[in-house]
Amino acid sequence: MEKETVLHKDRLPKHLAIIMDGNGRWAKAKGMPRTFGHEQGVKTVRATVEHCVSLGIEYLTLYTFSTENWNRPKFEIDLLMKLLIRSLKKELKTFEANNIRLNAIGDLSALPKKAVQELQEVIEKTRNNSGMTLSLALSYGSREELIQAVKAISVKVKNNIISSDNIDETIINTHLYTHDLPEVDLLVRTSGEHRISNFLLWQIAYAELYFISACWPDFSKSHLESALANYQNRERRFGKTSEQLSK
Repeated sequence: MEKETVLHKDRLPKHLAIIMDGNGRWAKAKGMPRTFGHEQGVKTVRATVEHCVSLGIEYLTLYTFSTENWNRPKFEIDLLMKLLIRSLKKELKTFEANNIRLNAIGDLSALPKKAVQELQEVIEKTRNNSGMTLSLALSYGSREELIQAVKAISVKVKNNIISSDNIDETIINTHLYTHDLPEVDLLVRTSGEHRISNFLLWQIAYAELYFISACWPDFSKSHLESALANYQNRERRFGKTSEQLSK
């Protein structure tokens, strides 16, 4: 009998981020096309989101489509965009039922017009929801995000809106896609890869990292709870000593 994972609700990460990796490899291992893996991955997203809501996670950010993913075969990109549109239409009821506010980060202008319209519609319809904030990282790349922030700040310095002497972490934060999100507490990556892959590089400066061998379609409630339990057993010192934290 599997041992039940005991979680302390008062010590959950406020912001959980997940790199959902391994859909294609999962499908290939089963002798199926990569598209089958992506379709199964959507089901895992739904289950994970609902479980995070039930646990009380306040912010969940999912690496849905990276800037590098545009280099994939066109038929696969087209399928992913169709899955995005279909999922947004289908999951609006789920968002409403669970009081979820949908958010999106990344270069959304690069997405197909229909996908942007559907995304904006669901974001607008859920903007007053006060439960968990679900952020989809779409056409997202952290280096690109930082470049855009530097450019925006540079323009303001040039126009004497900001003094270069006053540039600090707060000013940089306000120019990122994630300006209204807290820093990441726990970053989880599936499929056995141990890379960050250009995801939230600034925002995970002090995040705990957790890697799991299961591919995303196999990511279960027990996998999520194991990651959270592992997080709760870690000591987050933020540069301090253990003795300082115990005082």
